Amino acid sequence: MNQITKINPTSMKQPTKAYSNGIFVPRDADLLFVTGQVSQDSEGQVVAPFDMEGQTRFIFGQIEKILDAAGMTFDDVVKATIFVVDMSKSSCISPIRDEFFKNSKPASSMVGVTGLVKPECVVEIEVVAAKR
Repeated sequence: MNQITKINPTSMKQPTKAYSNGIFVPRDADLLFVTGQVSQDSEGQVVAPFDMEGQTRFIFGQIEKILDAAGMTFDDVVKATIFVVDMSKSSCISPIRDEFFKNSKPASSMVGVTGLVKPECVVEIEVVAAKR
């Protein structure tokens, strides 16, 4: 394999959303690791306190700026991890996530946590992008 490739063996359940079971990245790809982003503005104030949907949209907007600064887009994201403080409310995240990852379908995880950096923060998202 000489290109970034989605890995979805036919013997496994096929993804029904914007994700893949695995992503193969060849050795000569440029990698970008984006630290976990929470919904804070440039002054450190929480944007959309306690609002999972609002924070998710804001965070993806921040990640888009980081990707752009590296000459990448969401199409280059190969791994996404989303941390939420209340899994019972997490269903609002998938439609937003799918908007941003409609082409890349990265390997993905959603993890329930007991808290984030500030009590008003209810979502944190980190991604890895790769580009040849």
